[in-house]
Amino acid sequence: MEYVYAALLLHSAKKDISKDNVAGVLKAAGVAVNDAKVEALVSALEGVNIDEALKNAAASMVAAAPAAAPAAGAAKEAPTEEKEEKKEEEAAAGLANLFG
Repeated sequence: MEYVYAALLLHSAKKDISKDNVAGVLKAAGVAVNDAKVEALVSALEGVNIDEALKNAAASMVAAAPAAAPAAGAAKEAPTEEKEEKKEEEAAAGLANLFG
């Protein structure tokens, strides 16, 4: 994801999305740069209208939001305290088995 974020940052700053620029942003952020990933990203973005891609992505997210709303309502059932305690006990037992 850092590589895509670097490209979006460069695009937002109206800078060329090149291998050197992407690598520079990643290095400035303290990310270890993988040259193959940088090259693949730059190649994949050649000829892509990023503004149009972002616009389409935003539109598809808005269209998907109403469909996701009913599912969120169904997930409101909270587990009881008893179930939570049982899960904690199982987790503790699993950790104890790791260390003998």
